[in-house]
Amino acid sequence: MHGTLDGFPPDLSQMAQADWWNAMRGLGRRYGFDEPLGQDHAGIFVEQGDTLLVSFETVPGIRALSPTHTPLGLDMLRRAGWSSLVALASADTWFRDQPVYDFFDQLTDDGFFDDFERVIFYGAGPCGYAAGAYSVAAPGARVLLLQPQASLDPRVADWDDRFVEQRRRDFTSRYGFAPDMIDGTMATHLLFDPRERLDAMHAALFERPGVTRHRLPFMGGALQSDLAALDLIAPLLEAVAEDRLDTATMARLWRARRDHPPYLRRLLARLDSDGRDGLTRLLCRNVTQRMHAPRFQRRLAQLDDAGDGSDGL
Repeated sequence: MHGTLDGFPPDLSQMAQADWWNAMRGLGRRYGFDEPLGQDHAGIFVEQGDTLLVSFETVPGIRALSPTHTPLGLDMLRRAGWSSLVALASADTWFRDQPVYDFFDQLTDDGFFDDFERVIFYGAGPCGYAAGAYSVAAPGARVLLLQPQASLDPRVADWDDRFVEQRRRDFTSRYGFAPDMIDGTMATHLLFDPRERLDAMHAALFERPGVTRHRLPFMGGALQSDLAALDLIAPLLEAVAEDRLDTATMARLWRARRDHPPYLRRLLARLDSDGRDGLTRLLCRNVTQRMHAPRFQRRLAQLDDAGDGSDGL
């Protein structure tokens, strides 16, 4: 294994996209390997510790979520000393491409994953689909999925009308139906908002032995962005790696939402739509006592002007 890699993660935020790709590939060539996978994908491996994070990420997602425009895998290398294999896509492709199949086939044939004490697969949304689907390449891996799709095959998920144009992709050949691909994992953790109907329907398809579904109500449809804003992705990955992401640990981590304005606004909107004035009052009092929240202050004043609202409890 390499010694400590100074300067990780590097700051790539000022680079144009073409230069960014070249810089990422240079990191792979210097510290591990760089594998182009057709026109839209690449595999970048940086070797460090005996825990390997296999993260599925898109270039737009990295540039939107990371202040330094570096993949999550490199952030975990710096934070925890893990090795990183970043499966990169130029856009949301669900990683459905023959060169990607061949790449994971070759890693399995070469015993690549056997060199690590622990292997964690991670992805969100379309990348969550891919993390689940390709985890079959590393039996015994741990898996963390954020609101993944199970498949976009219209024979399975014709009810999901968000990605109609993607149904032309092949979800029936190798690594196709993600819930079937996680059977050999050590543990799979799936996070989703049960109030997001389509995400919940996909999550139901992952009901399998060894799968723990963590419900995060009122987090909405951009779970990775919100968890990143709460600085929870790294602690979640560490808990998965150490086999301690149980109900109690999730509850402790999840308390961070109490200071997350988007979550609080969604909760307020739901209470208002349900006419729960008493609970709305309690929420507004709690929030305004802890933080500067003009919207909650105004709503509390409206409730005070209207009466005690006790009938909403």
